[in-house]
Amino acid sequence: MAPVPLPTAPPTRDLRRLAATGGLLLAVTGIYLLAGRLGLMQQVVIGGARVTPLWPPTGIALACLLLFGLRVWPGIALGAFLVIASGGTPRWGSIGIVAGNTLAPVAAYLMLRRVGFRTELDRLRDGTALVFLGAFAAMLISATVGAAVLGLSGSLPDGGFWPTWSAWWAGDAMGVLVVTPLLLALRTVRLPDDPGPFDFAEPALLLAGTATVTVIATHTKLSVLFLVFPFLIWAALRFQLPGAAPCVAVVSVLTIAAATRHAGPFAEHGLVADMVVLQALNACAALTGLLLSAIVAEQRNTHRRLEQACVELAEVVRRLAPDRPGDWLPPGDGFQ
Repeated sequence: MAPVPLPTAPPTRDLRRLAATGGLLLAVTGIYLLAGRLGLMQQVVIGGARVTPLWPPTGIALACLLLFGLRVWPGIALGAFLVIASGGTPRWGSIGIVAGNTLAPVAAYLMLRRVGFRTELDRLRDGTALVFLGAFAAMLISATVGAAVLGLSGSLPDGGFWPTWSAWWAGDAMGVLVVTPLLLALRTVRLPDDPGPFDFAEPALLLAGTATVTVIATHTKLSVLFLVFPFLIWAALRFQLPGAAPCVAVVSVLTIAAATRHAGPFAEHGLVADMVVLQALNACAALTGLLLSAIVAEQRNTHRRLEQACVELAEVVRRLAPDRPGDWLPPGDGFQ
């Protein structure tokens, strides 16, 4: 009888891959939990449920999926569970909320992959895909599942389903529109080879101006929130997504802080009206920065490709052209 070979130890490369995957999942879980704890600080009560105007973990989850692939979904699910557990003892219905909060970014990732989404966000089609598929369509899953779980568990009063559903959907969608482009933009930032003091002056002035104007607009009862849009346009035209995404995040955070305190232009209306105005402003700001930067980047890439094509064509002509112009002409013809 032949001896049975003993099982061999897994290769070192496989162990390193497993360790790297485990570390990645732990990092995703930790970042999701931290973002969730920060998001819970801006909760408001709508329809009898506590919801957030902007839920950062959803944007973080989608960005992680786009950057690292589908293998990070267990870290997203664990992070979602820990966020719920950090607020108290989880109930059986919490499993449904965790499932919805996990399935929504996974569905967004799968739909974006289906249409050939590029994380550089340098084409208009990528920007519109992130808006309509990643934010508006996929986040219907988490909002529907979450509101249904709360309704079936008796946590919502009569008539509270649709207000909760709409606020949940808007918060998750804004998380995608604000946070995901910001994280994806970090991969495209390129510092100058020999940076000088003036290379950072314009971005710093732009970010400071955006913050200053937003603070002023949210501390006066006048409806002047539109003053932030020139800065968003400036950022998108000059720096594309790496410039527009931070400015959009600054505008969103400062306006959410003002809305939750009922300060400035949010002081004269009820909570529901404040949330409508807030989400309309944040959505317009995010769409302006995201889509305009994508349009500018696509135009510049097209111009760069045309220049390269012209250079290559000129090189081909130079190689094929004869040394003397007369060589192009048939015998008997020529310039007199």
